Amino acid sequence: MRGMSERQYAAHVGLSRGAIQKAKTAERLVLYPDGSINAAASDARRAETTDPSKTRKPPAPKLKPVPEAAVAAVGDTLREQGLAVPAVGGGTTFLQAKTANEVLKAQERRIRLQKLKGELIQRARALALVFRLAREVRDAWVNWPARSSALMAAELGVEPAAMQKALEKHVRAHLDELAEVRPDFR
Repeated sequence: MRGMSERQYAAHVGLSRGAIQKAKTAERLVLYPDGSINAAASDARRAETTDPSKTRKPPAPKLKPVPEAAVAAVGDTLREQGLAVPAVGGGTTFLQAKTANEVLKAQERRIRLQKLKGELIQRARALALVFRLAREVRDAWVNWPARSSALMAAELGVEPAAMQKALEKHVRAHLDELAEVRPDFR
């Protein structure tokens, strides 16, 4: 066999075997004496005799533009994981976007698991707990001079009222310094 069989030629041009048989019957294919198909000559003859308006063309894929926020999020995720980030305006490859998506899904699953295990709490609850603890510590320090000044005054042989006044002054000054410290929960 010098040329291609109907099946081989159908695969070559991307048509069904039935379409090749119809083209053969309509004499739009060039055959060798043994009945096999001359691919090069048949391609040329089919191009000459086929009406272009009747050929099937796959529709061009409609691509939606990707929002800049999404591209920036992909870059941030890749950067957090120490992976290569595309240059600004260089475009993100599909593989980079897919990698970032998989990283985000893994992070989300880890956080969800930590919540289920009770290892994570809500931010508002944490803030409330820290605020309550700080207030309790402050109140304990404010009340400390009244509780301790009489004992300290007796040990040192000074007047209890003067000792309490001095302790309160220094404790309040220290608490004012501590009040300037603002925790950052970002």
